[in-house]
Amino acid sequence: MRASEGDVAALLEARHADPFAVLGPHAAPGGLMLRVLRPGAASVEASFTGITQRLEPRDAQGFFEGFIPGVHPGQAYRLRITEGGTTTETPDPYAFGPGLGPLDDHLLIEGTHHRLYERLGAHLVTHQGVAGVRFAVWAPHARRVSVVGEFNRWDGRWHPMRRRVDSGLWEIFLPGITEGTAYKYELLGSDGALLPLKADPFGFAAEMRPANASVVARVDDFTWTDAAWMAARGKRDARTAPMSIYEVHAPSWKRHLDDRFWNWDELAADLIPYVVDLGFTHIEFMPVMEHPFDGSWGYQPIGMHAVTARLGHPSGLARLINAAHMAGIGVILDWVPAHFPDDAHGLARFDGTALYEHPDPRRGWHPDWQTAIYDFGRKEVQAFLASNALFWLERYHADGLRVDAVSSMIHLDYSRGPGEWAPNEDGGNDNRDAVGFLRRTNAMLAEQAPGALIIAEEATNWTGISAPVSEGGLGFAFKWNMGWMNDTLRYVAKDPLDRRAQHQLMNFGLIYAFKERFILPLSHDEVVHGKGTLGGRMPGDTWQKLANLRAYFGFMWGHPGKKLLFMGQEFAPWAEWTETRELDWWLLQYAPHRGMQALLRELNRLHRAMPALHAADAQPEGFCWIDANDADHSIFTWLRFDAAGGPPIAVLCNFTPLPREAVLIGLPRPGLWREVLNSDALEFGGSGRGNLGQVKAQPSPAFGQPASARVFLPPLSTIYLAPEAWDVRKAAASETIPGKKHA
Repeated sequence: MRASEGDVAALLEARHADPFAVLGPHAAPGGLMLRVLRPGAASVEASFTGITQRLEPRDAQGFFEGFIPGVHPGQAYRLRITEGGTTTETPDPYAFGPGLGPLDDHLLIEGTHHRLYERLGAHLVTHQGVAGVRFAVWAPHARRVSVVGEFNRWDGRWHPMRRRVDSGLWEIFLPGITEGTAYKYELLGSDGALLPLKADPFGFAAEMRPANASVVARVDDFTWTDAAWMAARGKRDARTAPMSIYEVHAPSWKRHLDDRFWNWDELAADLIPYVVDLGFTHIEFMPVMEHPFDGSWGYQPIGMHAVTARLGHPSGLARLINAAHMAGIGVILDWVPAHFPDDAHGLARFDGTALYEHPDPRRGWHPDWQTAIYDFGRKEVQAFLASNALFWLERYHADGLRVDAVSSMIHLDYSRGPGEWAPNEDGGNDNRDAVGFLRRTNAMLAEQAPGALIIAEEATNWTGISAPVSEGGLGFAFKWNMGWMNDTLRYVAKDPLDRRAQHQLMNFGLIYAFKERFILPLSHDEVVHGKGTLGGRMPGDTWQKLANLRAYFGFMWGHPGKKLLFMGQEFAPWAEWTETRELDWWLLQYAPHRGMQALLRELNRLHRAMPALHAADAQPEGFCWIDANDADHSIFTWLRFDAAGGPPIAVLCNFTPLPREAVLIGLPRPGLWREVLNSDALEFGGSGRGNLGQVKAQPSPAFGQPASARVFLPPLSTIYLAPEAWDVRKAAASETIPGKKHA
């Protein structure tokens, strides 16, 4: 009945693969054998109801065992452990049965466990009547896995885990562990080598860098009051709804005077009212997942389930999202399934093998970012990533995920030269494993989280990014229009004298504008790494730079496609963004910068109030050129429609510093047209020139329209015209938003 010398030695040397076969209570004739491993302990007693018995020390390093007559393995007991003159009493972790079941094994191996986050990681539970934490981790090639932390002196001998042979999962229930406890996993690789301590791939919180342990946290007990928002979200058609996104890097939006980060609650108190005031419909956060290096902005995450500790407890993010929903604002999170850093405590060679990453470096290593690439063909990895996506949508009520670097996922030769990538058997360069993963995940998310928006950052000519999976597409709700961004920014950075030769940069996007459902992004990538700011790259003196930017914003908000603007650009900063400091809010003491902010506020108001500016963003019926070819004057004019017979909008852009008199435009109806926007208005920092608030269209055909008018276009300006009969301000005032509190 005694443990073999081999078992004792293996446990003391932390190389036993099946600790539950030896430790804890085991049936024996007339009672049970009880074995305890407690390195450093002087003595161990087992206390059953009415029976207390001292266990025999088998080894001075801390292995104890003893026969307890008259009891059976199901009876509760506690251990009294004496060390250094102090006695503590605790339940025995090896007296508890498994917390996982065969279904968990099966679904993980099959790759269809959509809610792995409910089973793996560290969960505060009551197990067999005792409070503690259930730990579970996937490491199929490890010989031994232990949970370590301050509670066991970071000693892997104390708590080796139970291995589930079928799946490679390891689990253990540790009684008495509480929220806030830091922990890691200690693994013995298949070759017997001890690996660096690993953070939990399913850890729900993490220590503040430079510390990097996972932290036990509750993420299933948030208080939500956004039921109306969530119900309405599932029924909302985002394709026809207004969408204007404010992209935010949370640690640098604002900071304390001593440069400390704001926490989530402080951020919510200022950010949400600010976004509401400016009229944006959504906030998009750059990755909030835990990452070791501030300079990666979150795009090299270590803790895919952990909200970064930089801004406080995970519950703070939940409160912010709830508050945003109550104010009528959606929240999108950037999500990074394309790659991960090779920090020793992360996913890289997690169990001593290429487990999460593809084993072939031609498919498993990213040369640009020096990061590992997930093995998208491995079902367990697919389940890990798909479950993680659903985690943010369900547990945090996120309204969408913007999927980073999709181009690098779906192309085997992305940023690789000849011989640096492994083609398919037929020579193709499409990563079919990644394509299959994206299709399955998008289909699953559409079913499990209706109304949530999955958005692709994708910069190639791959077709069907936003087409339904059932039609052979990848199933994204929207795609960032990187081509539009690059072309138009190239144009507006040119001297106006040179723009006539580059006219096609501004109208080329309309050739393919309706082949996908697009978001027009002016993101963080356009204001870093020496690119300057949006206003700073415009030509001319300060007035011309700001006028150029106002005209460009008017062009963008009038163009088909949803909108995205990186934080700060709404008030035209001159200094390039950096994650190391807050935005230059002091600029708002100056009228030109307040004017730019006022323009964005008005553009967003019109975008939400005028169906013609958003309802048919992805339909060719929603757009018609008036004149796309006036290169000599750098003028662009077009019409927007809602595709439902509602009032149209005329958008007129002059990208020269010269006023244009009596410009002929075609309009779909005669009568008065009100000037509902003029980017050159005094309130926006312009010269105040325009059409005295309205123009009159005559029943004279022009540019294929039944009516026409002569309009004045101020220098470097964008003007919107709307039929007089439609009161846009009344329409805006009557707008209702699901979940929004109205005064």
